[in-house]
Amino acid sequence: MKRKTIRNHRDFLSTPNDPLVANYYFIIRMKPMVKKDARYGIIAAKRTFRFAVQRNRAKRILRDWISFNEDLMLPDMDYVFIARSAIFQCERDVGRRKMKNQLRRISKCKKNS
Repeated sequence: MKRKTIRNHRDFLSTPNDPLVANYYFIIRMKPMVKKDARYGIIAAKRTFRFAVQRNRAKRILRDWISFNEDLMLPDMDYVFIARSAIFQCERDVGRRKMKNQLRRISKCKKNS
């Protein structure tokens, strides 16, 4: 099942209780579902990526990594992925592995709490 994307600004906002994991290339925040369907959102900030071309490329890279590892995402949670500037130095297979590791790590955070 392919997840829908978060479109509303207030659904991107986080609370201090939301589990969060980060690495050199991206940050993942997990939050309880607001609607029925589990969704994901991608943030590529203008402060981090000055040009629209860079923001679009960062989002495209994250979408590829997310679709490759979508089966690891919990069905009852929304995810917000935040791109970091180093994302362009990462190779595709390395990025997919890093995403896999971080999704497993954040799922463990949820299960422990």
